[in-house]
Amino acid sequence: MKNSKSNTAMQNDYTKQWNASDFFRRLTETNLLAQKHGFKFAEVSGLQGLEEAVSSMQNTRNFVCVMENAAGYTEMDNSPHIRRVRTVFLVMRHVLGDMKDRRRCMDIITELHRQFCSMLIREKTRLEDEHMQYLDSRINLQEASKYLIPGTVIFMFELAVDTYVSFEYNEKEWSTQPNS
Repeated sequence: MKNSKSNTAMQNDYTKQWNASDFFRRLTETNLLAQKHGFKFAEVSGLQGLEEAVSSMQNTRNFVCVMENAAGYTEMDNSPHIRRVRTVFLVMRHVLGDMKDRRRCMDIITELHRQFCSMLIREKTRLEDEHMQYLDSRINLQEASKYLIPGTVIFMFELAVDTYVSFEYNEKEWSTQPNS
């Protein structure tokens, strides 16, 4: 580990998980390409939440949606940490059946993803330095099925963040009497 924080500090840092929604909301609001194409931010829960967000905003054509899902795992061996995965959806509406418009949307989304990644590099360093949280350098990405929401291009990518924690037993966290 880069930092030499105490076990108590590591435990406290876990309660302050990285807020991907706040980060991508800020990026959506300040990125010039996102502004030019009218991208709006929405926080969603699962694919159904994504569909609901897109359906409910009929006057909005383009979206950045974040799902702060509970996927991940706990590693208890040599360097104990908890991994949480966040999913980001970049969504653009296009003329249904118009492949040229669809390709145009995919080009814009690809460039927006690249610009967001340029900020993720800075955020990765900040998280490591300030919070002992580590953004995995490998970002899984793919285009969601074109049949998910007809007339849209959906580009999704997943970010994994590891937070190092102490699993040291602390007697003060336990009661000798069971709760009834």
